[in-house]
Amino acid sequence: MADQELATKAPENDAMEAIPIPGDTPAQVGPSMELGEHCVTDRPTPFGVGPSGEITQLGGIDVYISKPSDYPHLPSKLLLFLTGATGLHAENNQIQADKFATEGFVTIMPDMFSDDPLPGSMTYNESNDPSVIEQIKMRVAETGKSFLIDMWLARQTPEKVLPIIQKVIEAVKDEFADAVANGGGLYSVGYCFGGRMTLLLASEKADAQPIAHNITQNLPNIPFISQPAPPPSSDIEAGLVKKGPYIKAGAIAHATLVTKDDFIGTQVPLSFVCVENDQLFPDDVKTHGEQFLNTNGVENEFKTYDGVPHGFATFGDYGDEKIKGRQVEAFEQMLAWLKNH
Repeated sequence: MADQELATKAPENDAMEAIPIPGDTPAQVGPSMELGEHCVTDRPTPFGVGPSGEITQLGGIDVYISKPSDYPHLPSKLLLFLTGATGLHAENNQIQADKFATEGFVTIMPDMFSDDPLPGSMTYNESNDPSVIEQIKMRVAETGKSFLIDMWLARQTPEKVLPIIQKVIEAVKDEFADAVANGGGLYSVGYCFGGRMTLLLASEKADAQPIAHNITQNLPNIPFISQPAPPPSSDIEAGLVKKGPYIKAGAIAHATLVTKDDFIGTQVPLSFVCVENDQLFPDDVKTHGEQFLNTNGVENEFKTYDGVPHGFATFGDYGDEKIKGRQVEAFEQMLAWLKNH
């Protein structure tokens, strides 16, 4: 296959080519409707390019940390980097985090899937999935991997992933208190799956369980959000407590799995990198989100890029010069938004 053809290949291919099985629901047909190829596989990494950060732990969670070369001698800000399904150990994700670090952000990339890695990824061990044989029996061989990814995706709920992120946030407030205070809070970027998580971190929502900490605690004079007021009596009676937002501003690239309800409660400025005719972030959801944010006075920007595949903004090599250029544009869009807020 020629480089040009490979570079522009639509995201619904390779492991994503799922053949519908009679009786399947749309959600079971395959992750092509929920995650694109570039969400679950890496583009080639350009020769001679590699990550410069380190993998360590914060709050008991594995994280990749990339710091500005002059930190802590010069002030930096704190950026939470939330990946697509390829996760913490993908070199392209690490290099993308490094790019933000060179722009003055202490960049923290948590392992959101530490106990349940993506099937086919470098940390996935088939023997740890006791149902793998039975699952593959339920599908013809060429769709087995796609089915496993589907099952994996169904397990990655906000209820499972957000507590992992919150542990890292709490640890960051102690470990990098100077960077958090210097930026007036945390910033976040999210790619693909991580885009939805960034959106959820940007909102205030009611929850049946009181949250123990708020991102504004222990931070002096942070202007972007006031300390939480006591919940209304109606919420108290219902056993609900509002929590969030956890970030000061966010930038989101080709989000997946986002629903219209995810925009409810959004309070902080958000920038969206979108792909034209992206079935993974449908136009009706995008239009609803933009209208909701505008109606509720939440600063936002939506920029749509044509002629690029879903996942294009994540670091990785393409043979198509147009896609390469758009990748640079998307990074500059996200970076400018963070720096301006």
